[in-house]
Amino acid sequence: MTVSATAFSAWLRGLQDAICSAAAAVDGGSFLSDHWTKGPDEVLQGEGLTRILENGAVFERAGCGFSHVRGPKLPPSATQHRPQLAGAPFEAMGVSLVFHPRNPYAPTVHMNVRMIAAGHPGEPPVCWFGGGMDLTPIYGFEEDARHFHQACRDALAPYGDDKYPRFKQWCDEYFFLRHRQEARGIGGVFFDDFSELGMERSQAMAQAVGAAFLGAYLPILERRKDMPWGERERAFQLYRRGRYVEFNLVWDRGTHFGLQSGGRTESILLSMPPQAAWSYRHQSEPGSAEARLTEYFLVPRTWS
Repeated sequence: MTVSATAFSAWLRGLQDAICSAAAAVDGGSFLSDHWTKGPDEVLQGEGLTRILENGAVFERAGCGFSHVRGPKLPPSATQHRPQLAGAPFEAMGVSLVFHPRNPYAPTVHMNVRMIAAGHPGEPPVCWFGGGMDLTPIYGFEEDARHFHQACRDALAPYGDDKYPRFKQWCDEYFFLRHRQEARGIGGVFFDDFSELGMERSQAMAQAVGAAFLGAYLPILERRKDMPWGERERAFQLYRRGRYVEFNLVWDRGTHFGLQSGGRTESILLSMPPQAAWSYRHQSEPGSAEARLTEYFLVPRTWS
């Protein structure tokens, strides 16, 4: 393990602490901390800390997990763009979170930053970074979308003018339910298999994205968490959460990587909402706020 990997692992733990402390302060509740380890008789070896807040005043479910593991064989989901590393031993570390607010007007949010190092015996390891953050509103607000995207743009600005446009498009294309031809949310930024700036600058860029999360999300949450809502909004929230579940189980590479590599199932699936619903051929009332979500907000556009 390199010095950079050691430093990145320690930084990830600090990031998890900072985010969970801020989220708990907003909610008034506390996170359950579940420290876990994987020993030599398991597929993966390493440790992690899963932290989760459920049934809070603000968050119906908020999960934030840290993991640092090693495995004997890189799974197929991680070698899509690096076929030469298929079957190589690997080391992976990251922080991943999904927050599902109780209020339907407050958007669900996802953020992840991670590093993977892999190499066949006798060869120097190859390291790369991935991550990003994206916003999934149930009811759309332009000021929220613009704020979130501007925070993403600002975080990436020191690393080149091309990064935000590239990673925004990547996010729009990645968080897309191809079986429904529908975006999951209003996007943000997403990058993977990233090392083009060199080890130190690529690591710094990933850290900048993680560090920008609270400033990107908390102002939106504060604006929406106390808005009045009723049965109609709740029903639509559960219906849209069904779409979120579909994406995570069918298309998300992070979920696939965790399950294929022998990761801890409870921690991998902490992104799932506590309740969701499906409706056969749902049709929103024309001209309604529900219809505007799919007709306007879920259509990729420039927000910043």
